[in-house]
Order: sequence, then C-alpha cells, then structure tokens
Amino acid sequence: PFFDTDFSKFMDVTKMMADFKMPGVDVEAIMATQRKNIEALSAANQLAFEGFQALARRQGEMVRQTIQETTSLMNQVMTSAPEDKLGKQADITKASLEKSLANMRELSDLMSTANYEAVDVLSKRVQEGFEELRTLIKKAEDAKKSP
Repeated sequence: PFFDTDFSKFMDVTKMMADFKMPGVDVEAIMATQRKNIEALSAANQLAFEGFQALARRQGEMVRQTIQETTSLMNQVMTSAPEDKLGKQADITKASLEKSLANMRELSDLMSTANYEAVDVLSKRVQEGFEELRTLIKKAEDAKKSP
C-alpha cells in the first residue's frame, strides 16, 4: 500500500523550486537543464532499445537462414555417393565455421554501432550541460558584480 501512494499530490517539486528564490540562481535554467538531461537519457535508452531490437531481428534471420542452409546441405550429403560424403562433410563444416564467424562479426558490429550511438547522445548532453553550467556561473558572477 505504501508504494501505491502518489506523492506528487503532496508536493509539486516544480512549484516548490519556482517558489525557492536565491539571489543569482536561475531556477528556471536549472530545471530546463534537468529536462534536457532527462530527454537525452530517454533518447539514449530509445537508441539502445532499437539497437537491441535490430540485433534480435538479425539473429532470428541468421538462425532461419542457418536452418535452411543446413537442411539443404544435409540433403546434398545424403544424396551424394558414399565416397564423396566425407569430402562434402568437410566442405560443409568449413563453410559453416566461416559463416558463423561472419555472423558473429556482423552481430558485434550491430551491437557496437547501437552502443556508440547511445553513448554519443549522452556524451553530447554532458558537454552541453557543462556549457550551460559555465553560462549559469558567469551570469551569477556578473549579477554579484553589478549593483
């Protein structure tokens, strides 16, 4: 029952912060910065989720292709002459290993790209946040200097 309580009814943080006045502190700018931080985090999460979806879709496609190819290759082996079976099995094994390595590389690249994109969004937001902080500090210092 405790976790079902909606605490926002008791306290409106935005209103409280707006009522909280400190000389030289731009509460609206701080709140805008926090909104941008949340938006960047949300965008990074969305990119990560989309990357995961693309990875899962591609893995599914690879499994389907592998099953189809394996079935086809096994039919070739079964219908080949007995003296050719060993050579065909070796060729199939080699091709399967090469295909598996290529698939692993592709999945790794997909994952790296998705991670890079998500981290890039957060990295840019951190840089913007530092610039916003510098601007706020400069405004506060300028406000102190002017009477």
